[in-house]
Amino acid sequence: MEKMLTGKNVVVTGGNKGLGRAMAVAAAVAGARVIIGSRSVDAGNDTLKEIKDKSGNDALFVPCDLTNVDDCKKLIDTAVKEVGDVFGLINYAGILPAATIEETEAELFNSVFDLNVRATFFCTKYVLPSMYRLGGGSIINVGSPHAYGGQFDRAAYACSKGSLLTLTKHVANNYANKQIRCNQILIGWMITPGEMDFRKSQGHDEEWLEEQGRIHVPMGRLQRNDDFIGGSNYLLSDQSSQVTGTVLNVAGGMNSW
Repeated sequence: MEKMLTGKNVVVTGGNKGLGRAMAVAAAVAGARVIIGSRSVDAGNDTLKEIKDKSGNDALFVPCDLTNVDDCKKLIDTAVKEVGDVFGLINYAGILPAATIEETEAELFNSVFDLNVRATFFCTKYVLPSMYRLGGGSIINVGSPHAYGGQFDRAAYACSKGSLLTLTKHVANNYANKQIRCNQILIGWMITPGEMDFRKSQGHDEEWLEEQGRIHVPMGRLQRNDDFIGGSNYLLSDQSSQVTGTVLNVAGGMNSW
C-alpha cells in the first residue's frame, strides 16, 4: 500500500524538538520528504538521524532563526532548491513564556510575536508560490486553548495564538480557490521541554505535572506526541483535500484556559 504522503515535500518549522520533531518523523514515515527549519544544528542533525532510522528517508535540515524574516525566506528557498516545490508546511516553532499583562515588557511581547506569529505569517507567504506551481498545498498551524482567553500568566502567548487562529481562517478563506488548504491543530497541555523547565523553576517535577493533567484535563491526562501525528498526517494528505479552515481540537476536552 502506498504511504499517504509519498511524493510530498513537507517543511516543519521547529521540527528539531518536541511535537514538531514527532510530526516531522511521522510525515517521513508516511512517505514525505521532510525539511526542518530551526536554530539548533545539533538537535537538527539528531532529528535527521531519527528520520533516517525510522523511515529510511533522507531529510534536509536548514539552520535558521525564524524571528528573522530573511531566514523564513531562506528556509523555503533552500527547500525548493534542494528538494523541490513544497506541498506541506507545518508551522510549529513557538515560545510560551510565563508573564501577566502587567509583567510583560515590550521585549518579551515582541519575542513572542516575532516567532509565534510573524514567522508563521512569512513562512506562509514564501511557501505560496511553491504551492501555486504544484496546484495546491496544505498548511498546518499549531494552536492552543489559550487563544480563547488564556491563563492569567500567559498573556502575550494567548494573544499570539489568537492571531494564529485569525491567520488560519484568513488563508483558508482566501486561498481555497488555489487548492491551498490551511487548518489548525489545537494542542492541549503537554510536557514540552519549555513547560518542564518552567515547572522545575516553580519546584515541581514531571510526576506533579502528570497529576495536574489527571485533575484538570476533562479526559484525564496530559496530551502526548502520539495524540497528534495521525491528525497532522491526515491534514497533509490528499485524504483531507476538502478540509480547510478547520480547528482539530486535540486537547482532551479543554476548550479554553
